[in-house]
Amino acid sequence: MNCVLCGKQQFTFALTNITAMQYGLIGSGSWATALAKLLTDNGNNINWWIRNNDTIKTIKTRHHNPHYLHSAYFNTNQLTLSSNIAETVANSDVLVIATPSAYAESALQQLDKNALQGKKIISAIKGILPAKNQLLNDFLKEEFNFSIDNYYTVLGPCHAEEVASEKLSYLTFSGINEATAKQLGNFFKTEYLNVVTNHDVIGVQYAAILKNIYALGAGIAHGLEYGDNFLSVYITNAADEMVRFLKQLVWNNETEEEQKKINYSSSVYLGDLLVTCYSLYSRNRTFGNMIGKGYSVKAAQLELNMVAEGYNASKCIYIKNNDVNASIPIANTIYKILWEGLSAAERFKKIEGLLL
Repeated sequence: MNCVLCGKQQFTFALTNITAMQYGLIGSGSWATALAKLLTDNGNNINWWIRNNDTIKTIKTRHHNPHYLHSAYFNTNQLTLSSNIAETVANSDVLVIATPSAYAESALQQLDKNALQGKKIISAIKGILPAKNQLLNDFLKEEFNFSIDNYYTVLGPCHAEEVASEKLSYLTFSGINEATAKQLGNFFKTEYLNVVTNHDVIGVQYAAILKNIYALGAGIAHGLEYGDNFLSVYITNAADEMVRFLKQLVWNNETEEEQKKINYSSSVYLGDLLVTCYSLYSRNRTFGNMIGKGYSVKAAQLELNMVAEGYNASKCIYIKNNDVNASIPIANTIYKILWEGLSAAERFKKIEGLLL
């Protein structure tokens, strides 16, 4: 099948159990736009909720998001655009939630308490909901009585900008039912996007939260003019720290046997950490770089003009670790720099003595 707008050959897949699913997309940032491109390049029509009506008007007339990923063009015949979230949800079987974590609650709280019954949800959120320090699945359970059995995540080392430019990338779809996760993931699979599956639906979300904190720290190190040699040691230790947290989290909630099934060296854990710490596309690294150069948190937020998930995440993980009780001195240090106003240079001097 050829795309009407761009003439490119589209990639289609036969699914064994899930067919003719109508996808809805919540959010209009860079990652949401990249996911819309994946779904439509794969021949799917989507319902797309966008808060701003001016953005909707521009996409309809100019075929691209005016604020993010200008190179991603859409065949608007494949898009049903709406600023009414209830309408988008009602007309969709599978909802992909791709708002920044700080805005997810306000968007979803517009819905009726029964609005998600019979739906499947794929979380593309790379952060923790700050109001109650919750993962999205916990919020959905509390507010909508939504079962984790119908909850999936899409995560991994996949910058939106590279998806838009069709550079080969890998996404991991996680869910308790790994077979269904794979089937859902196949709707996104294209010639430039490979799909991996995983059952660790809770662990991958915390890995995505932690890697943003460590990437922010990598940016601080760069801003303080540490070199690549130091950064490689820093990231190695951050990876070890992340695994300690995740193993302790699993130990607190699952059996040792379940823990042994998880490969923490795979792309959704280690790979995502590496790319977020090193890539110039990483907004967390960029935010941290400003902090290292002496910007205040407020000034860095204004300069970046995008959400750096690691900022709120550092506080949320600091609180969460009261329950998990893992040894995470690097993450704790990032929290103290950002939220307690401690000197970045002085705190990184202390980090130097912790690294192996």
